[in-house]
Amino acid sequence: MKYYLVAGERSGDLHGANLMKGIKANDPEAQFRGWGGDMMQEEGIDLVTHYRDTAFMGFLEVAMNIRKIAGFLKKCKKDILAYKPDVIVLIDYPGFNLRIAAFGKAQGFKTFYYISPKVWAWNQKRALKIKKNVDRMFVIFPFEIDFYKKFDYHVDYVGNPLMDAIEAFGPDADFKKKNNLNETQPVIALLPGSRRQEIINMLDLMLTVQPHFPDYQFVIAGVRNLPASLYENYEALKNVSVVYEATYDLLAVSEAALVTSGTATLETALLNIPEVVCYKTSGFSYAVAKRLIRVPFISLVNLIMEKEVVRELIQDELNETELVAELASILKTGSKRATQLKDYTKLHALVGGSGASERTGGLMVRYLKAND
Repeated sequence: MKYYLVAGERSGDLHGANLMKGIKANDPEAQFRGWGGDMMQEEGIDLVTHYRDTAFMGFLEVAMNIRKIAGFLKKCKKDILAYKPDVIVLIDYPGFNLRIAAFGKAQGFKTFYYISPKVWAWNQKRALKIKKNVDRMFVIFPFEIDFYKKFDYHVDYVGNPLMDAIEAFGPDADFKKKNNLNETQPVIALLPGSRRQEIINMLDLMLTVQPHFPDYQFVIAGVRNLPASLYENYEALKNVSVVYEATYDLLAVSEAALVTSGTATLETALLNIPEVVCYKTSGFSYAVAKRLIRVPFISLVNLIMEKEVVRELIQDELNETELVAELASILKTGSKRATQLKDYTKLHALVGGSGASERTGGLMVRYLKAND
């Protein structure tokens, strides 16, 4: 069968690649075309557009790029019509993918959605549009089952695909040596994100803590889909390094981490590394988000646990004083470290084990064959 996948972010590329493996295990003749990144390309997708060109963050940035986004939508729709897939598989990325879902429904294509938009966080009535336009929704958080029940919409809970990547991960024993890191000095990891705007917004703020912790080396998790020039100024700083495309290995050797809000906050917790969650955007985007968001936390860790497990420093709270205090509290001598690690054990139990990608791929193939 022919599958048209649409992923518009780095995390979607990871989950899309693992989903492709799950589909191929149940449909050896599967053909893939769509939008994604390097990992999906390695799994054999005929890549139309790379996510590096489509990842826009925040209300203001989206508004400023509205014509470009409209052009991408037109390109995607045209390509779907030409490819004529058996199913359109949408992976997260709601601003774009909900429009493609409506288009797919109108054109008579079978439409599946993997990793639900966070409609439970804001504008919950979008669930009605999902019910109208999406044939099957595959969710990764248990509480999403009950959320969609309120709209009389049955969804498939498949578990969290992050566990597929995490349980398959094996730390590189020579990681420090290979990356010219001090092998005896403890590490604090900085995960500023994978978008240009995140790097610009977050890294300067994160590194204000560096002079306060002279006994530590700070290592930035860099990504290759962004220009190396974004990181060059930071590499010149004392006790600061950049490693590329090796976030899990970096976390494995770290005592603690400062992490930009997003999927990485959950990955860090599931790898048992104490963290502080950081988030800052434009004043306009923040003001809009504050009016719309209906959940008490922004990090997946706290949302799943339904309490503050990791400290979230948002907007004005993300400053040198708060960062230094919170980072100190989760280092080995810190007052919050033991409690956070204990909560991580409960988090693991709630998230569950691996196999989400295999389960989802199997269900998708089964649903498609049932309609043949």
